[in-house]
Amino acid sequence: MNTALHVAMSRTGMTPATLAGKVGVDPKTVARWLGGRVPHPRHRSQVAQVLREDEDVIWSGLLKRGYDREIRAAWPTRSAVPRELWNDLIHRATSRIWCAGYTSYFLWTEVPGITPTLRNKAASGLDLRFLLGLKDSPVTHERERIEDAALSISTRIDITTAELTKIEPTPQVRHTDRHISLSVWIFDDEALVSTHLADQLGHASPTLHIRRRGPGGLFDQYANHVDHLWETAHAPAPAP
Repeated sequence: MNTALHVAMSRTGMTPATLAGKVGVDPKTVARWLGGRVPHPRHRSQVAQVLREDEDVIWSGLLKRGYDREIRAAWPTRSAVPRELWNDLIHRATSRIWCAGYTSYFLWTEVPGITPTLRNKAASGLDLRFLLGLKDSPVTHERERIEDAALSISTRIDITTAELTKIEPTPQVRHTDRHISLSVWIFDDEALVSTHLADQLGHASPTLHIRRRGPGGLFDQYANHVDHLWETAHAPAPAP
């Protein structure tokens, strides 16, 4: 019997039928998991997200002992990341949300009601930062040429900037072109990391979900990366 799975389901009020519906399997399959059968990796990730528990807690026999234990899930594209995960990470954050995507424009299409949510987070004193790209940088212009997208990078930066003006207190915003190929979004001690590929748009980027397990791991590396870029980035000129 998988006692940890049973406890996690009880804590969240899940029955085999309701959990089955959340992850798209038959209730009999969930019953087999409760009996000790180990699900496929995709279903393990989905169950962990639904139950808001770590995979290595629910299936301790699969425990990773190296730095790779900080990797909670992986997807071949950013668009494959469940919308519910973005929403959950943003809503659960209490100390910091650092958005270090070149535009982070997609957040306003993926997360319902994100503007009032961020407004409430900022008002609570949460450290809310947006590290955006540099519109006039040659790096940006070259990437726009490569992508050849109808909605240019510069336009997406403008849209995000306009949305951020609707938030009070105003989030901290800085600009750099040094993260054109790597986007990191940090929510307390968890992060989503996307590595951009060739001529593909951001939604086609492989993406990792990482949770901090201790000092010097993957999470700290990415968080330190964002912090360094922030310290060396350009603050926007004050409005006239």
